[in-house]
Order: sequence, then structure tokens, then C-alpha cells
Amino acid sequence: MKHKKHMGKSVAALALALVLLTGQVLPVLAVTWADVNDLKDDASALNSQKAQLESKLEELADDKSKALERRELLDQKIGVLVTQINNAQQQISDYDTLIDQTQAELEEAEAKEAEQYDLFCRRVRAMEEDGGKLSYWSVLFNATSFTDLLTRLSDANEVMEADQQVIDELEQLQAEIEEKKSNLETARTETVTLKNNLDSQKAELDQERAEANALAQEIESNAAEYQSTLDAIEAEEEAIQKKIVQLSQQLAAQNGGSSSSAALGGYIWPVSSRKINSPFGPRNTGIAGASTNHKGVDIGGVYYSSQVHAAKAGTVIVSQYSSSYGNYVVISHGSGNTTLYAHMSSRSVSVGQTVAQGAVIGITGSTGISSGPHLHFEITENGVRVNPLNYLTGYIRNW
Repeated sequence: MKHKKHMGKSVAALALALVLLTGQVLPVLAVTWADVNDLKDDASALNSQKAQLESKLEELADDKSKALERRELLDQKIGVLVTQINNAQQQISDYDTLIDQTQAELEEAEAKEAEQYDLFCRRVRAMEEDGGKLSYWSVLFNATSFTDLLTRLSDANEVMEADQQVIDELEQLQAEIEEKKSNLETARTETVTLKNNLDSQKAELDQERAEANALAQEIESNAAEYQSTLDAIEAEEEAIQKKIVQLSQQLAAQNGGSSSSAALGGYIWPVSSRKINSPFGPRNTGIAGASTNHKGVDIGGVYYSSQVHAAKAGTVIVSQYSSSYGNYVVISHGSGNTTLYAHMSSRSVSVGQTVAQGAVIGITGSTGISSGPHLHFEITENGVRVNPLNYLTGYIRNW
């Protein structure tokens, strides 16, 4: 499906180029039933994937030692549900287009049918007005000679072939009209079903997100029961930080840079919100067992649909999922200078990609150990995490 979307963009770019060169507007590519069937196949595969995840989640339902694994499965299921909703919405859009197309084609076919039927009626009336001169039954009886008979037979056959062609085309148009009416009814029925199911899919998505957030809250609130899990989270975050510093230094070396950091500062807000739910460093969370050494800032005031922007131009060195950070991206801005964006619902950049300041790199969410939609944002300078609020001015205190 990604390949098809890429092809669509290429075709659109080619069409635009041709318009600019020739001044001719090309027709928009129509939606086909094959497009809808492809989406249906994708939907079926997603249903199977969701069923497998649900089975695994059921196995881990009461196992507290598998909390991180369960949270990851919930994130995967949420991702499948989001894709299912997008698939259904695309199907609805395609069906709407197909309905418009089919309605126009039906009206055209019905107009042709009326024209063809009128032609057939005119031919019948013309034969009647000829008094049977070319009547198929009178050919043999009105012939004055064998030569005359052959001439009359030839004329009659031409008339018969022409009449038969008119009848065949009329029957073909009638069959085409019936097929289009059937397709139109199918499209309308499928659209109603999809729209009805869409509400239940969205409700299920909200329910799964609530369950995932509740699990993260439970892990952070019950240190005694989940101490091993909390230790694993802390260890993973530290391992990630070491790897980030290493990758940043390697990239700088490849680019011929020195070990010293590039010009520091110059960051912009990674999201439109300025609300800080949790600050950098020591903090009083009010949750027993939760870490009091926050390695970044949590920016709230977002949902599951806000764009995340690169705070500074650089190269993507990490774009993946982890148990603690969920979907996260790390951008290197020079040796030892990086920014990290965590808990996103989706990522839109890949490792090695160069991004400009302000470029969209993902969408906010609540994946990993997160109890609600927000963006966890970190800045590392000279290999050490620093307080992002030293650079992000105009923040709103919300802790």
C-alpha cells in the first residue's frame, strides 16, 4: 500500500509538470473497485493481526512480571486500531467517489439506451412505411427473377445485420445499466456498514488507550509490586542515552567534524503547546515510586494528533519503539548535541534522514510508559542532558 501511495504522488507530480509544459489539464485518475478490494484485503489482514494480539494479551492479563511486554502489546493493538480506522475512512472516501462516478456512468448509459431504443423504433417504423418492400418474409415471393431474388436477399441481409446490431447494442446497454445499478447499491450498503462500524472502532480505540494509560499509572504508583519493572525502565533509558551519545559522535566523525559540540542553543518548541506538565530534574510527582530525576520535560496540552517538529536541524540517528519511551526519535545536531522526542503515537522519519528545523517528525501520543498523551522532550549537549526550559521560553507551568 505504501508503494501505491508513492506511485500516486509521482503520477500527480507528472500530471502537474505536463500541465505546466502543455497548458492541458489532464483528467483525474478515477477510483476503481480494485482499489476498494485492496483496502478490504488490508482490513482483513488487520483483523487477523488484532486477533493475535488480543490472544497474547489474554495470556498476560494477570502476570505483573510481564507488565512491559503487556504494555508493548497494547501499543501494538492501538496502532492496529488506528490503521483500521484510517482504512475504513479511506474505504468510505473511495466508495463516495465510486458512487459519484457510477451515478454519472449510469446516467450516460441510460441516455445511450434511450437513444438506441429510439433508433430501433425508427427502423421498425421505416420498414412498416416501406410497405414490406424489404420485409424478410416477402423477399422470395416478390422476386421477378433469380437475379432479382439474390439482390433482394442481399438487401435484406444488410437490413437484418443492421437491425441485429442495434438489438445487440441495446441488450448490452441494458445489461450494463443493471450492473451499474447493482454496483451502486453495493457501494451505498457498504458505506453505511463502514460508517456504523467506525463509531465502534473509535470507541474501542479510546478503551484500549485508557487501558494502556492505566497500566502505566499502575506501574508508577506501585513501586513495591513493580520494582523490577521500574528498574528495567531506568536501565533501558540509560542504555539508550549511552547509545545516543555514541551514535552522535560517530556521525560527527563521518562528517569530518570534531569531538566538540556544534554551536549550541537555537532550539524551537517541538509542539504548538507551551504547557509543561513535568519539569526537568528533581521533582515531586505525588506518585509513590515514580522517578524523581526527570531527564527531560513533559509537554502537555496535546492529544493523539498533534504534530511533533524537529527543534533544530540535524540528522535522525534513532527512530524506533522502546518499552520506556514508546515511539521515539533522536536527532543529532553535532557531536554530543541531540534532541529526543518520546511517547509519540507514530513516527514519520527514518534513520539517516536529514531534517530541517520545524520539520514534522511524528505525531504526539502516549506509547511506552506514559499515562496520557504528551511529548517527552530531552536535550543533550556535550553528551549530558540539560534542562530544555533553559532554551524554550514562554512555557506555562502545569506541575
